[in-house]
Amino acid sequence: MATVEATPGTTLPPGSRLPRLVQTALFLSARRRILARWHRRYGDVFLIRVAGGRTVVTLTLPEHIRQVFAGAATIFHAGEGNGMLAPVMGHNSVLVTDEDVHLRARKLLMPAFNGAALRGYRDMMTELAVENVSNWPTNTPFPVHPRMNAVTLEIILRVVFGLSDGPRLAELRPRLRRISEIGPLTVLGWSYPRLSRFGPLRRNWENLQAVDRLLYAEIADRRASGDLSERGDVLSRLLTEAGEELTDGELRDHMITLLLAGHETTATALAWAFHELARRPAILRAARQAADDGDDAYLEAVAKEAMRRRPVIQNVARKLTEPTEIAGYRLPAGTVVAPSITLVHRDAEAHPSPREFRPERFLGKQPEPGTWIPFGGGVRRCIGAGFSLQEAVAVLREALLRYDIHPAEARPERTKPRNITLIPAQGARIIATPR
Repeated sequence: MATVEATPGTTLPPGSRLPRLVQTALFLSARRRILARWHRRYGDVFLIRVAGGRTVVTLTLPEHIRQVFAGAATIFHAGEGNGMLAPVMGHNSVLVTDEDVHLRARKLLMPAFNGAALRGYRDMMTELAVENVSNWPTNTPFPVHPRMNAVTLEIILRVVFGLSDGPRLAELRPRLRRISEIGPLTVLGWSYPRLSRFGPLRRNWENLQAVDRLLYAEIADRRASGDLSERGDVLSRLLTEAGEELTDGELRDHMITLLLAGHETTATALAWAFHELARRPAILRAARQAADDGDDAYLEAVAKEAMRRRPVIQNVARKLTEPTEIAGYRLPAGTVVAPSITLVHRDAEAHPSPREFRPERFLGKQPEPGTWIPFGGGVRRCIGAGFSLQEAVAVLREALLRYDIHPAEARPERTKPRNITLIPAQGARIIATPR
């Protein structure tokens, strides 16, 4: 893949001169620290060169981020910016397509996540949240992150397939978890397909092939089903509304994108929310009172503040299709511009006292555009944002109705990288005591 360099009439911002593979390894293994370091050293706009020939310009100021999100979809290609996800999500995924192809996929998927659909999912989310939190161990430390992964995966499986039992889904659950649990070196290996013959990368591809076999079998069975119109799950909706237009490959890519992107980020945000609440008695009391009173607005603010203070994903990405001026630089075509979720969420002007955990930031007002971006922004804002917040509220409410929570250790947990996300290093260990 050709690398991007400044050409006559274009400029690139300053950045590290370390070799491309070293920069990639640092970003994947220590991304929070290295982004903060490069930000201090090079300023509010800086360059990163990563594997696959990608030249990435990191943006940290809200005004620059707003420019990207407001940019023409024909120039700012989010799908190409997410290209490293294609080996797993598939080339038809709503995450890796652009322009007309993306719009078609988005229009097909949006009805499953609009307001009416979300209201229909509320009881199911509550039922699964109760089932999960009722089985928490009490009076002993345990990592809450794996339990959050379990409940959010179950919720998205119900929404995507409308099923909760059976040998196919029993096999699918652990295989999806295995995809989510890959390390940063495996992510790096996605840029080098020839490495898939070796070690962990080979096992990762074999697992993905097994997932594909299960998904294609489910798609075939559902195409032959006679009751699609009576089902409310996403797969049945797609087959009812556009089944003849969509190939099995397209359906597979949409399904795995929803399954993978639709559970792990919310699970990690919830784990961080419990981690933060356990260390802040006054905010925990307010959150418990909100659960008692049915005050979903406060619980949603807790989830939003967890997403702000502990971003699960570090940046969003857009690849330029033509030279474009951003942040005082005329960037060449092929540059990836990357609004930094981590760094803008730490911006003291946008979020006063950014290191403090303050759910009140999100009560009664919306954050200024470009300052709170866990779901991206513009026409590519995540279609599952409302779904994610609704299930976070359901899980927080049912847990806080039943338990007081305390930190298992005095020191806050560090983050560690897993696939493209950052998770609690020890699983967000807490102690739950019955109320």
